[in-house]
Amino acid sequence: MYVLMALIFVAGYLCIALEHPLKIDKAASAILTAVFCWTVLVLGAESILPALESAGSHGISTELRHHLGEISEILFFLMGAMTIVELIDAHDGFKVITERIRTNKRVQLLWLIGFITFFLSAVLDNLTTTIVMVSLLRKLIDDRRERWFYAGIVVIAANAGGAWSPIGDVTTTMLWIGNQISAGGIITELFVPSLVCLLVPLLVLSFTMKGEFERPAASANDDDQRDPTTPFERNLVFILGIGALLFVPVFKTVTHLPPYMGILFGLGVLWVVTELLHRGKNDEDRHPLSVVGVLRKIDTTSVLFFLGILLAVSSLATAGHLTQVASALKDSLGNVYAINIAIGLLSSVVDNVPLVAGAMKMYPLVSPETLAAAGSEAGWLGNFVVDGTFWELLAYCAGTGGSCLIIGSAAGVAAMGMEKIDFIWYLKKISGLALLGYLAGAATYIGMASL
Repeated sequence: MYVLMALIFVAGYLCIALEHPLKIDKAASAILTAVFCWTVLVLGAESILPALESAGSHGISTELRHHLGEISEILFFLMGAMTIVELIDAHDGFKVITERIRTNKRVQLLWLIGFITFFLSAVLDNLTTTIVMVSLLRKLIDDRRERWFYAGIVVIAANAGGAWSPIGDVTTTMLWIGNQISAGGIITELFVPSLVCLLVPLLVLSFTMKGEFERPAASANDDDQRDPTTPFERNLVFILGIGALLFVPVFKTVTHLPPYMGILFGLGVLWVVTELLHRGKNDEDRHPLSVVGVLRKIDTTSVLFFLGILLAVSSLATAGHLTQVASALKDSLGNVYAINIAIGLLSSVVDNVPLVAGAMKMYPLVSPETLAAAGSEAGWLGNFVVDGTFWELLAYCAGTGGSCLIIGSAAGVAAMGMEKIDFIWYLKKISGLALLGYLAGAATYIGMASL
């Protein structure tokens, strides 16, 4: 039964990785993997978990409820954040940023796009930011092949920007909610390495891109389209939405309540404000601008994927598989730097969510009391305290390593789908730049940690 669980997980993982050739949504594969793993665990509890033998299925169910409680905190946070971002988008709030780009010079646009994406991703998330920025590139650049270069930089910048913020990437959010990292700690320690991860590709491309780009011809229909919101409504919802996202770490620090309570508070405020803002409009105009209207646009399949994969990983943690993997990594690679760099490179091939979820279960969070009593193991265990070296470097590597291949991150997959970017083209033109940035950022963090 123990081996069967591992085989089921590997099979499910392959189905997730081969989502496009199989034409089966990865959420379906993740959910089935989770159910099969827990079913095998409960049926084989006697052989897999002797400690829970006396409790039987009741003991396994208790473990499942415990893991589901932790996972639900992540899912409710993501759903609240997604709703706020969709509400801003429904009000055309991102025009506040995009309308201010006037340049026609290639290098200037390259740096503008890179830095806007980098900071926007830290507040929103890398997937949403990529969608917003690729949509902007379509309005700015006429030639599709030229857009691909900028879309490649958007992928690198979005992943780098999400890595240094507790709300910028699903994996950093998981680590933050799990108390492995603090908001202040990750911003302080990872901002510079993440910035280096972006600056290296920008500097290299600045020497090769010259001249000006051609903007698309203006369409006659553009002037005839009526904006769904007024400038005041756009700006108000944009400011409140971004403010609600930024307020979450403050709310957690002040109240010590979980982050999902802070995001629900922000969503509730926005819900009331938008209801009052549009109460005088007819139903046809008001509905798309309401929370009820934008809830239909939430990426529910992604939420179900996270639910399935996190449940599947938690079953392996309960059965003891991940403890064995953690020991093997320690024995073979020897230090937390090598382990994390390997995880980051692996995240360019497979999804970073299960990798981080697995790492969180493989290496338990170490308390100060445990560290004090560790004796000779204190040096190794010191990497796993709150804001420890392992967790911070894991947030960086898992967040940015996926840029090395276009299929390695949600941002890359989104850009690939929107612009029909060729996998081999990205491999030849962007992957080397992303790898240079990734390794430079990791080296920067290691250097800072050594000092």
